[in-house]
Amino acid sequence: MIIGLVQCDCLLQDAHSLKEKRSVILSILRRATNNHNLSASETGYQDKWQRTELAFVSVGTAKVSVERELNRALSFIDSRTDIERTNTHYEWF
Repeated sequence: MIIGLVQCDCLLQDAHSLKEKRSVILSILRRATNNHNLSASETGYQDKWQRTELAFVSVGTAKVSVERELNRALSFIDSRTDIERTNTHYEWF
């Protein structure tokens, strides 16, 4: 069994309140996990309105399939214009 974790710091330049930030984050978390083998959460900077840390976890029998799921989530973040990924860190268990 392979467990993959990816954490990424992100900036939300257009967010002017925590309410706006939460709207963007919830949309990303829901869309990234829909019909995918992923769990996702905001893990840092909950009290900052233009910064966040997101974590995605996938479990599988092969590293290739787990990595594919994690990269799909990161690609989804990169495709959006309202959030910018700044730092990314992978861990494997």
